[in-house]
Amino acid sequence: MAWALLAPSLAGVLAFLVLPILVVVWLSLNQWDLLAPMTFVGLDNWVDVLSQGTLAHSMLVTLAFVAMVIPLQTGLGLGLALLLSRGLPGSSFFRVVYVIPWICAPLALGVVWKWIFSPYGGALNALLGTDVEWLTNPALALPLVAAVSIWSQVGYTTLFFMAGLAGIPHQVLEAAALDGAGAWATFWRIKLPLLGPTTFFVLVTGVIASFQAFDQIYALTPNGGPQGSTDVIATRIYLEAFQGGFQLGRAAVMSLVLFLVLVVVTVVQQRFFARRVTYDLS
Repeated sequence: MAWALLAPSLAGVLAFLVLPILVVVWLSLNQWDLLAPMTFVGLDNWVDVLSQGTLAHSMLVTLAFVAMVIPLQTGLGLGLALLLSRGLPGSSFFRVVYVIPWICAPLALGVVWKWIFSPYGGALNALLGTDVEWLTNPALALPLVAAVSIWSQVGYTTLFFMAGLAGIPHQVLEAAALDGAGAWATFWRIKLPLLGPTTFFVLVTGVIASFQAFDQIYALTPNGGPQGSTDVIATRIYLEAFQGGFQLGRAAVMSLVLFLVLVVVTVVQQRFFARRVTYDLS
């Protein structure tokens, strides 16, 4: 009876999670361009991808992108949540404003920001009264892409931190106030530790989303950006699969490498927070 009740959900998991992973594993062992018949090549794709520097470069760019996005996104989200949770005038309005970029289509936002950063007739250059090659400068492209990602995702982080703050019992905060704890001591010793589950969730999902970022980056800087400065792993997988010969086998290898990296990063985060997270807020 138990298996019968679980069967619909298990069917969905097998069809939309397990089966696609198995297909990608099989593609990584074959050479296929979507037109010619599939040819089994064994581990040749793995050797080819891992022996070249393209994957390593894309992974380093991705790590730099994640290092820029996650700390600022998490810190800004927590700060905004603390401000909005105080119930100041206009808080309801700003709650909506901060979430709007997160619910909008990332590709559409990327197109808008590309116009803003355009060196000819762009809104930013018009505002500054200068001509700066924002997205064609290798030194500026990745930080600007990261800034757009933070802008679009900070509402998501704020939303969850606000939910976490709302879940802290008022009795705990009142007891801290009666004991003479100030605002900083209350935040550092009461709120932040009790926000452990929320912080863990936000960091895990944020890191996974940043490693898989594609839409906005491709819209802002297609084909890897100037001198490959924004050639993140998701963009590289797309280019390998659908441009430059339709190398689906190589793209599958890169996808599996990204999958393994995310598994390792998630496990490390889980181990780090295992003894630092309490789910008993009482």
